[in-house]
Amino acid sequence: MIIQTPHTQAIKYSGSKLRLLPHILALTKNVCAGPGSPPVFDGFSGSTRVSQAFAKAGYTVYANDIALYSKIFNTAFLLNTREPKTYQPLIDHLNSMEPVDGWFTENYGGDDLHKVSNNDDGLKKPWQKKNTRKLDAIREEIDALNLDEVTKAVAITSLILALDRVDNTLGHFVSYLSEWSSRSYNDMKLEVPGLWINQNQNVVMNSDVFEALQKLPENIKIAYYDPPYGSNNEKMPPSRVRYASYYHIWTTICLNDKPVLFGKAKRRADSSDTMAGSVFEEFRRGASGKFIAIEAIEKLIRETRADYIILSYSSGGRATADELNDVLNAYGHIIEIRKIDYKRNVMAAMKWTNDWVKETKEKNFEYLFMIEKRG
Repeated sequence: MIIQTPHTQAIKYSGSKLRLLPHILALTKNVCAGPGSPPVFDGFSGSTRVSQAFAKAGYTVYANDIALYSKIFNTAFLLNTREPKTYQPLIDHLNSMEPVDGWFTENYGGDDLHKVSNNDDGLKKPWQKKNTRKLDAIREEIDALNLDEVTKAVAITSLILALDRVDNTLGHFVSYLSEWSSRSYNDMKLEVPGLWINQNQNVVMNSDVFEALQKLPENIKIAYYDPPYGSNNEKMPPSRVRYASYYHIWTTICLNDKPVLFGKAKRRADSSDTMAGSVFEEFRRGASGKFIAIEAIEKLIRETRADYIILSYSSGGRATADELNDVLNAYGHIIEIRKIDYKRNVMAAMKWTNDWVKETKEKNFEYLFMIEKRG
């Protein structure tokens, strides 16, 4: 069964689960068909599309991610209890700000020239100066307005979504395009995000997933996990692939803290390789001989107190099929597996046995495991 999914809104995001939403919601509905609003946990909320879809489908959502921009998006979308139109005067006010030359323009703004490298410092930039000048003015004004938590999150979410529409990237901020993208010539304009009035008491967390598990109530029906994947390329360290480095600019926009920067992409110092790796991306083996990433998944499944777990995992991830299969069966019973073909954007097959372990040499497949938890 594939079901119609509600509209969600997010930035361009590596590993976005937009195309998996119908399958995730279908798996959830299979075990949450009763009345009420069963509580679900999204442990690695990331772009927040899954958390948004859960909330709009009527579930009470506990949404967690260690990334600050994910918390901001979840706060705006999951905690809003006002009519979306009530934010329009604020958005209009922010759009009316006069551009200024500030910290973001100094570091991330480029001149409107054919070649990005023609900028004064010779570096490629993610935005044209006309848009970073607006960013500088708007971000300072958001802080000056002394807004409540949800309203401030709505304003920052609107700003990030607007910047995402005029950027000069391939969807991340580790490097930038050599020639300005066509969308970078557009004028940045904030819009009220696609909010709705939440009826349930959703909860937003900004923690390491193992810390978040300790804060959950005992009645969680389903936990959904999309951990960052350690590449199976032996030569590629984890932080070269993933999120603290990919989206460092969004963190800076959320904090407006003008951090120490390094490198040609001007990354935050705290997004460096030595500081920002995730245990789920770890490419080394631990004392047990297993990949540390596999040990982390095993701990995650073991410590989760939920009736069911949905685990999303890529065929290109660090875990081998046999290792992952052993972990999942050690702490639960796999009741359904869905294999999604990203290239064709269809569900290629549905597996009910362990035969799936023979198929993971193929790239660009995403697996969804529905596990009934034991103990």
